[in-house]
Amino acid sequence: MLASYDIVTILGPTAAGKTGFAAALANEIDAEIISADSRQVYRRMDLGTGKDLADYVVENRQVPYHLIDIAEPGTKYNVYEYQHDFLEAYEDIRRRGKNTVVCGGTGLYLESILRGYRLSPVPPNETLRRELEGKSLAELTEILSQYKRLHNTTDVDTPQRAIRAIEIEEHYRREPIPDRPFPTLRSLNIGVDIDRETRRQRITQRLRQRLDEGMTDEIRRLLAEGIAPEDLIYYGLEYKYLTLHAIGKLSYDEMFRQLEIAIHQFAKRQMTWFRGMERRGIEIHWIDGTLPTREKIDQTLKLL
Repeated sequence: MLASYDIVTILGPTAAGKTGFAAALANEIDAEIISADSRQVYRRMDLGTGKDLADYVVENRQVPYHLIDIAEPGTKYNVYEYQHDFLEAYEDIRRRGKNTVVCGGTGLYLESILRGYRLSPVPPNETLRRELEGKSLAELTEILSQYKRLHNTTDVDTPQRAIRAIEIEEHYRREPIPDRPFPTLRSLNIGVDIDRETRRQRITQRLRQRLDEGMTDEIRRLLAEGIAPEDLIYYGLEYKYLTLHAIGKLSYDEMFRQLEIAIHQFAKRQMTWFRGMERRGIEIHWIDGTLPTREKIDQTLKLL
């Protein structure tokens, strides 16, 4: 077990190279990985969520991972479920005498465990949904900004997601949060950072690669299973734009151009969230993401 920490958390924006680094570190310190990604929980949503499962094989050894492929497409997994599933995975790993590396870029999921949010499940509010139906994303974002509570604005990029976020905040405004204790975890937080231009290049390169590998076919298979287009669009980014392309609302070139811009904007919002985490008292040690993996591991081991 780690001497001074309960977990090591690897965070950063999309395309920073978190997964490969986290897997190599986990292999080094006899750890298992718990994912902190709001979309990698879904089965058969592989290319669009960037699971990069091959990265979990290090030196011909499979590094165990958790909270990937645990929910069905079309469902709406949330941070309350994530906290519950995270604790189950974490306690299982500890019982077996292994260390834990948390890896991901979903700021709300990360902060919910690093700051020990007390959360309760939020049921649908059909009256509120009817009131908000038809409002633009800009209008919904403005409504959401009026709430004091922390919002998961890192990937609210569809009206449906924004309405759900407002629904959650309205519930917490009206209903007291029950005492649902979450343990205080001592975490060494490593941020993987790359300069803006390198990040832009990597995002474009990864997008082209995943399209070449069949990301459009992945979306068509999910639609063929009977998953409603609006349910895929709900997940945002790749699933939003590729679904709009698959159902004939966007040409291929329009899809690529709009998706590329959306991913760049998403990465920028991720970094804004992480800087906010630092302002809220979470210490993050930033490492240059372009360094060789061995150097990143050595820098982390010094901090441990």
